[in-house]
Formats: sequence, structure tokens, C-alpha cells
Amino acid sequence: MLFTLAMLGATSVSTAATILYPVVVGGRWGYVNKSGETVINPQFDRAEIFAEGLAPVKMGRWGYVDPAGKIAINPQFDRADGFSEGLAAVRMGGGGPAPFDDPRPWSPWHGGGGGRYGYINTDGKLIINPQFDDAGAFSDGLAPVKMGKWGFVDKTGKIIINPQFDRALSFSEGLAAVRDGGKWGFVDKSGKLIINPQFDEAGDFVKGLAPAKQGKHWGYISPDGKFVINPQFDEAGDFAEGLAPVKQGHWGFVDATGKMVIKAQFDEAMPFASGLARVKAGGKFGYIDATGKFIYNPTK
Repeated sequence: MLFTLAMLGATSVSTAATILYPVVVGGRWGYVNKSGETVINPQFDRAEIFAEGLAPVKMGRWGYVDPAGKIAINPQFDRADGFSEGLAAVRMGGGGPAPFDDPRPWSPWHGGGGGRYGYINTDGKLIINPQFDDAGAFSDGLAPVKMGKWGFVDKTGKIIINPQFDRALSFSEGLAAVRDGGKWGFVDKSGKLIINPQFDEAGDFVKGLAPAKQGKHWGYISPDGKFVINPQFDEAGDFAEGLAPVKQGHWGFVDATGKMVIKAQFDEAMPFASGLARVKAGGKFGYIDATGKFIYNPTK
């Protein structure tokens, strides 16, 4: 499921009047605007998406920059997630690869690395002390964390849903995908199973649709657990801005009816954000608009 584009990170952020997209030029990372003009010069070892006005960047260690490229939180972490609901998961101690063992192919977070995870605010202050084996983003006031098993905590670090799952994703539209006994289902904020574990993999609900894998193929389910778009894709990502990346030999994009509206032609693809989606074509990465037209031409 893991592919290079996910590891590179993608998409964009809107901060006031600024929309920025991470790009890599000559092995260094920077940011361009929607017109493809460089706003933050390529200078980082790695750069992730902006969220809530800040973006994680690596300069030996991980810190955060603002949309002007100014260091807002000094590099001090072994890994850093994007902000969500005012908090971001960070790893301290352990080094190694990215922490978040997110099975979804479009996610930048994949596995391990040691250390412990806690949460900081936008001032860089630790709000929840490093104590978790792994951690994900806050949504609906809760975040998935690993303490042997996965459960959910609130913004004070209090356990709200006891650790009991093999894996858990963040909440979306009141439901969170969890893996139990090798299968994925969905729980509500009380921890009650709403959709029984039955899928081989699953993603987030967006406007009533979530990607789910059954057997060898992916489709999309509704909140009652029934397939609305039948399993037919080799891989599939979350919906965003009315479109979802899917793979049928190559990657393209479907609408909420399952119709392929941007033909399968890319080596890799990620969900849309702020009108553009990052794709890989001919071994290079670029951004397309909702018509499939390249706005930022592919670069290495």
C-alpha cells in the first residue's frame, strides 16, 4: 500500500490569503503558490503540508515554519505531525523513520521509529507529555494513540476510549476506523462499534463515503457499512472536494457516483486540497486541477 508519493507528502493549506504547496527541487524542499511561483525557497530536508498556519519541516530535526518561511517552532523533534484542532503530535527520542503507522496509501505517516509521542500547541509548548508508543491527529476533540493497543484521548491526555484496538485512525464525521482481529470496522465517540469489523482495510468518511477494501479490491461504503461504490479498484483514497484518487492499473479520480472523471493515467495520486492534487507522472511529481490539467509541471 505504501508508495513514494505518500512518503513525500503533498496537498496544500489555506492561511488567510495564502495557499502553499510543498515541492522538491534538486533534492531540497520548499513551497509554491497555486500559480507555481516559489514562495518559500527550497531549503529543507523535507517539508510537509501546512495546517492551521504552520508546516512541519526537517532541518536535521523537525520544527515548523510559517507561510513566510520563518521558523515558528525551532527544530527539536525526531518527527512532527501537522496541526489539527490546535495540537500536533510530535515524537521525542528514538530517531528513525516516520512514526505514524497509517495503512492508508495517501498518508505520509508510516511506522515505528521508537521514542514517545506527545502533543504540542502552536507555540511549541508540550500540552500532553510524550508517553505514547504512537499517535495520530485530533478530530472531534479526540486523537488515536497507542499504549500497547490503540485507544483515544482528549486534549488533556485523558483516555476516553480504552486501548483495545490493533490500529485506529482519527475520527471523521463522527466515526473512526479501527482494526480488531485483523479486520477494520468503525466506532463512534463512545467507543461503540457502529460498523462491525469486516473490511481488510478502511479510510475516513467524507460526505458519507469511506474507502474500504474487501478481498482484493477497494470500493466506498456509507455509514451503515454497505458498499455504495462497489469494490473494483486496486487501491483507493479518501474523497476530498468531490473527488477521490483510485487505482485501476494507473491512478485517476472518481466522483461520488464512482464515475472516473479524471482518467487513470498517473503513477501515483493523492486527494485534492485547495483545488489541486499532487500526482506522479513519468517518475516526477506535479499538481493537477479538477479537470486533470497540470498546474505545476512534474519535477523530481
